[in-house]
Amino acid sequence: MIDFWAGRRVMVTGGAGFLGSAVVRTLRDSGAGEIFVPKSGDYDLRSLPDIERALADSRSDMIIHLAAVVGGIGANRENPGRFFYDNAIMGIQLIEAARLAGIAKFLTVGTVCAYPKFTPVPFHEEELWNGYPEETNAPYGLAKKMLLVQSQAYRDQYGFNAIYLIPVNLYGPGDNFDPASSHVIPALIKKCVDARDRGDAFIEAWGTGSASREFLYVEDAARGIVLAAERYDGREPVNLGVGSEITIRDLTELIARLTGFRGEIRWDPSKPDGQPRRALDTSRAREAFGFSAGTSFEDGLRQTIAWYESTRKVPS
Repeated sequence: MIDFWAGRRVMVTGGAGFLGSAVVRTLRDSGAGEIFVPKSGDYDLRSLPDIERALADSRSDMIIHLAAVVGGIGANRENPGRFFYDNAIMGIQLIEAARLAGIAKFLTVGTVCAYPKFTPVPFHEEELWNGYPEETNAPYGLAKKMLLVQSQAYRDQYGFNAIYLIPVNLYGPGDNFDPASSHVIPALIKKCVDARDRGDAFIEAWGTGSASREFLYVEDAARGIVLAAERYDGREPVNLGVGSEITIRDLTELIARLTGFRGEIRWDPSKPDGQPRRALDTSRAREAFGFSAGTSFEDGLRQTIAWYESTRKVPS
């Protein structure tokens, strides 16, 4: 890998974020010396002139597009228009500008939210178009899915080497723990730790707990992305995951145990469960570029909980 990355100039959009920081670390460990991260304060990737300026400033020959406007079920329900527009316009203009600039390879990280609501489990990449996504995150999922269409169309017409990955839900140290926009694992960790420290008798959890999800540790995801950037040049989308699922009820009970919260878990069925089940078939990633996840779920959760407890602000 070091020989492959030596001398390459790589732009990582979203490279200062949760997943992006892990990807940048993995690139550096793999031998990439010239990595350009366009910070949002300097480059608005919704603006074509800013995209063109970033390309000129970076002199990149590869782009890994991770930048996204994203959140949990609540944030998706409150911002469907923003989530659709910002994600679509960033990707569409960036891919076109990259093509015109002669970028040699473009990797887009999509979303598992693009899959149909009732996809048979495990999700195979061929099922991506067999239905409409779950309603609460459909605008975000469809915006990201259009970048797959664009990537394949540009490959067919222009010979543009654009590849597309579909990671399952991510978690790990450095995740977003803001309750207004966080995903399920950081939201539950924060609830349980804060309730434990306050001595609360119970926490409230959204939905019925019957929905299932698959979770990929962020460092594993970063390794998969870098492997694909190095080894995969195909037109078909590729799932990134671990190949197993857990119900939200079991997840909540596990996080309560690992955080030491001993109170009651009260479920609020008036809140949405989201997609009923979510788990990926990961055979294509294994066969195409040798990726398989290496972090056990409990180990990953323990590291995430430890990071949150070491960085949070405890009221005095």
